[in-house]
Amino acid sequence: MSKTHRIAIIGVGAIAGMHGKAIGDLPNAELVAGCCRSEDKGRRFAREFGVKWYGDYESMLDEQKPDLVTIATPSGAHLEPTLACARCGIDVLCEKPLEITTERVDRMIRAAGDSGIRLGGIFPMRFNPVVVTLHEAAAQGRFGALAAVNTYVPWWRDEAYYAPQRWQGKLKLDGGGAIMNQSVHGIDAIQWIAGSADADAEANPVESVFAFIAKRGHDKDLIEVEDTGVAVLRFHNGALGQILGATSMYPGSLKRIQIAGRDGTAEVLEDELITWEFRNPCKEDEVVRTRFGAATQSGGGASDPMAIDYSNHTRNIAAFLESVEHSQSFMLDGTEARKAVAIVEAIYKSAAAGAAVTVA
Repeated sequence: MSKTHRIAIIGVGAIAGMHGKAIGDLPNAELVAGCCRSEDKGRRFAREFGVKWYGDYESMLDEQKPDLVTIATPSGAHLEPTLACARCGIDVLCEKPLEITTERVDRMIRAAGDSGIRLGGIFPMRFNPVVVTLHEAAAQGRFGALAAVNTYVPWWRDEAYYAPQRWQGKLKLDGGGAIMNQSVHGIDAIQWIAGSADADAEANPVESVFAFIAKRGHDKDLIEVEDTGVAVLRFHNGALGQILGATSMYPGSLKRIQIAGRDGTAEVLEDELITWEFRNPCKEDEVVRTRFGAATQSGGGASDPMAIDYSNHTRNIAAFLESVEHSQSFMLDGTEARKAVAIVEAIYKSAAAGAAVTVA
């Protein structure tokens, strides 16, 4: 029997509810506490999940001594609690993006390495079974030489989402807009898929980007960041890619991933596999089409950020715990989770410079 991992959550905003439900579904995990600065929010969370609430994470870490902390604070506030956990020898699993700059991400990675804790990222899209199937096909070479690797997030967010009291849309805590916050899931997924057959697993699969960003759907005084962004990518393996990220496209529609090469094409609309065709078919192809051919049952966050299923969070957390139990590396460790942030950072630099930028 595996041990029961005692888990605490830092930051009990909306996404923490998904963490709590995901942890509750795992037989080898127990949610023991949560912390946030808002007492009303903290006590509601404590009542819902039957745990203790703390007003600061230092007290929680000292008193509870959890095995693992999941971090669900605003994106630009991931570094400091990670450093606190590192000082206490507590493993960290951090919501996307790992942080809002590669410099802050690198500080998290160094702290984890120096203290000997495990640092992992939460990118639920990687644990969506249909996205895993695309990754496996790319790793097997079924697409042949990749030609196009694209992600589209044509979403809408209303004015309330960017309200003055919220952190969304504020540069200090959001780090960016539709690209950093919403599109980072798809960006991570396509770099993971495109890089699946590369020999150098440590290198970022994206070589360079050229991008434009704009504010098109919201009052320019309301948000400090973009609500619309487009970018073209050049991958090290020669493939090209496209990114569309928006919260300006009313009423919002489902996100899409396309992977195509000389020997095949796959396309996913939210959770539905709408194209799965190869030059050299195999007997499992029809099974794949049948398994993933049903239309998505949720809005997928197209206009409501909470209209998503938490089952991929459950798989993400479970995979991290499995890596701990077997003393194995985690597929989304700090170095791997950094890659999406590096691509986003290059997109913003390219948009500012009006030129192509190499991904660091």
